[in-house]
This record gives sequence, C-alpha cells and structure tokens, in this order.
Amino acid sequence: MMKSVLSLVFFIVCACNVGLLAAQDSPKNGENAALSQWTKKEVEFSRDGKRIAGVLYLPESDKPVPAVIISHGFGGNYSGYEHGYCPAMAERGIAACAFDFCGGGRGSKSDGKTSEMSVLTEAADLSVVLDAIAKTPEIDAQNIFLLGESQGGFVSSYVAATRPDDVRGLIAVYPAYVIPDDARRRTPDLDKAPETMDVMGLTLGKIYNADALSIDIYEMLANYKRKVLILHGTEDTLVPISYSVHAVKTFPDATLVKFRGAGHGFWGPDGAKATGLAIDFVKKNVKTDGDGEK
Repeated sequence: MMKSVLSLVFFIVCACNVGLLAAQDSPKNGENAALSQWTKKEVEFSRDGKRIAGVLYLPESDKPVPAVIISHGFGGNYSGYEHGYCPAMAERGIAACAFDFCGGGRGSKSDGKTSEMSVLTEAADLSVVLDAIAKTPEIDAQNIFLLGESQGGFVSSYVAATRPDDVRGLIAVYPAYVIPDDARRRTPDLDKAPETMDVMGLTLGKIYNADALSIDIYEMLANYKRKVLILHGTEDTLVPISYSVHAVKTFPDATLVKFRGAGHGFWGPDGAKATGLAIDFVKKNVKTDGDGEK
C-alpha cells in the first residue's frame, strides 16, 4: 500500500560516490578488540521531492551487517542519537541510520514545514529510508530493525505493521500510541478545526489531527507477528504506560520492559540500559543463513 504512494527516488552519499558530505572514523580499538571500527556518513533520501537528511553508522565488516533505522520523536531531530544508539550499535557490528522527518521539528535538516507533517507523512518518510537502506550493499536486507521513540515509536510500529516482511524486529521506546486519543481531544469535530494550531510549541496543520484520527493503531499492531521490544517509564505523564501495557497484549509477540520511576525520556543509567537492551534485542533476533523463518 505504502510503496504505491511513495516516490522511491533516493540516494545515499557513500565514501565511494561523488558528493560525500562527511565521514568520521571511529577511534581505533586496540584497547578493546571486541568492538568494531565504524564509519559515519551523512546520507540523503527523497520523498515526493522533499529532501530527507540523516546519518549512517557503518561497522567495518567483510559481509553485510544488520541495521537499525532510528526515528525521532515529536519536534525532535536525529542529533541526539549520535551520542547514544548510533555509535553504540556500530561498535557492536550493527549499522545504525538516524534521520530527520520532513517537517519533523526543531533543528531539522530535512525539508518541509511542521504544518505539513503528520504520522502518515512520517510513515512515508520512514518507508523511503527503509527501501534505501535495504538496497545498500553493506546492509543485510533480511535483518533490518526499526527503533522509534515517542511519535517515532508510533510511526515505526505503523510501518512495521504495514510492511512486516521487510522489518525483522521492532523496538518501541515510550511509543506514543496516545496520539489518536490526543487528536480526538483537541479536535472532536474536524470540520470545525482551525487551519493551524500550536501543540507543544509546534505549528501543526489540519493534516496532523486528520491523519491521526484515521488510524486504529491497535488494530494494526496485531498484524505484526515478529518480535517486539517495548521500553516505557512507569512515571510517563505525556504517554501513560497504560498504552504500552495495552500494546504488549495486542502484538502477537511483544515484551514490555518497565523503567521504574522514569518519565518520558531516558537519561543517564536509564539511557544506557535502553541502549543495551536494544542492542541485545537485535543480536538475539538476527536471522542467519539456515534459520527457519520466525
């Protein structure tokens, strides 16, 4: 369904191509031979004429490696993942791609206005990135995982549910499955909704609430039968953990890890724990040659 909507025009800026924007090598690992060396590259994709900017962390390997595509939350950008998930995963032999949604929020390097953004435009962005990463020679296309935080967790779950054969596993970090309910509270009557509204400091258009209200996310979650890891703080007031408790009962094969005392966001030890759990989840669920389909 999504592929028919998307423009699959994309390009990845690689070291061997003209137009390399930036590359950064990891420190040499003489002090820790168990860790992989890696290279960071800026990457670009295109969806309906809009530029999607991101970064790709590639571990050095003589064969294709598994990959995780990371989606940021409402109003965010990918920069925070360059000091957390991305290098940590690359050091452990997992490629990591983080990107900015079109119109996604503050500091975005991608095209588009926040008034043009919705969970469905973000799903379209993620689907384009997924197609491009799957065609990258250094990536093992049968082992691509999605990781999303907050709204990015909602979007990653949506894409996993609509493209289950293309997503090896899903990691949803305090996923904002509350979005349709929030939209319903803001706009009980879409016909009377203003052209734009301010939500948590962002100017959103009618499309945001309309698209959120068009989705029954829990009905969709039941379609994704592969492994799912949900991480959620017990004191999250923005997205109550009850939404993830419902989700873990809806997914056919999901595990919920509760972060005691954590709110909407993981910092310090909680951030390190989330990163470690995500890496362990990918390592455990990589499909190898000869494996039966799970």
